[in-house]
Amino acid sequence: MRKRWLLLPLALVVVLLGTSGCQREPEAASVTVAMGFIPNVQFAPVYVAIEKGFFAEAGLELTLDYGMETDLLQRLGAGDVNYAIASGDQVAMARANGLPVRYVANWYRRFPVCVVSMAAAGIDSPDDLAGKTVGVPVMAGASYIGWLAFAEEVSLNASAVDLQAIGYTQAASLTEGRVDAAVCYAVNEPVQLRTAGEQINVFYLDEYTALVSNGLITSDKVIEQEPEQVRAMVGAFIEGLEYTIAHPDEAFEIVRKVIPEMDDDTAILQRAVLDECIRFWQADQLGYNDPAAWQESVTLMQHLGLLGEVAPEDLYSNEFLP
Repeated sequence: MRKRWLLLPLALVVVLLGTSGCQREPEAASVTVAMGFIPNVQFAPVYVAIEKGFFAEAGLELTLDYGMETDLLQRLGAGDVNYAIASGDQVAMARANGLPVRYVANWYRRFPVCVVSMAAAGIDSPDDLAGKTVGVPVMAGASYIGWLAFAEEVSLNASAVDLQAIGYTQAASLTEGRVDAAVCYAVNEPVQLRTAGEQINVFYLDEYTALVSNGLITSDKVIEQEPEQVRAMVGAFIEGLEYTIAHPDEAFEIVRKVIPEMDDDTAILQRAVLDECIRFWQADQLGYNDPAAWQESVTLMQHLGLLGEVAPEDLYSNEFLP
């Protein structure tokens, strides 16, 4: 919270000075955020908000809970953590299954899933994928849902491709010719391949449909019991996001403090990843939930048979935006 200077009557100043020694700063509220991954440059806005004191100024002390967990929204709904980083599709499915969680701030304006092929494969349009082998990490999660949404939007019949689960080996599977195309995280494998000098073709999902991607999630209980904390959390997070976008060089140096094992060679790739992330984060109004995007996400997931009955407006809130 920014300090505001006021001109006070002299008598009031004397009173305040006389009592200041008896006053204590309120203790910061300790909150835990489930990150769902290992420390990574893609979390730069959170690290920046901690380093620059945005969370502290908002009265918050963060614990970052890392780990490749598939149950982070279950933990959030159960009250084991206060906040989580998750995607819109995860929130929709969790809510449809009775978990009281809600998306309170958008982070990735663009859905960071894409279909990548080596340029030499000649896959220049989505139609060229017919008859090809396409790799996806697993038959679940954001990448798989992204693939289904992409195939639906470009009218690519499921039987027209050989879809294979290849784990998180997309870059190697492409360069070694084990698949013709792979469903990738847009701020990861394409950046790796281009940094290595490879010529690739990329179909970005957000050019075909609008799905809600990663954002800040909390529970209905936290919203009900601690609404001002949620407002403070959202505000500080967005401040960190805004600062990272405006000051990428400084943000990257902060990331390197958090990940000291990052050597200079690795830093070249990781800086390229940060630059690509920023392109996916940028928005006219950071944090804002677009009702049309939520409606499209729900409609598409229901059409694909991935989601039961759920009202889009129950999945998110713009109430806590600064």
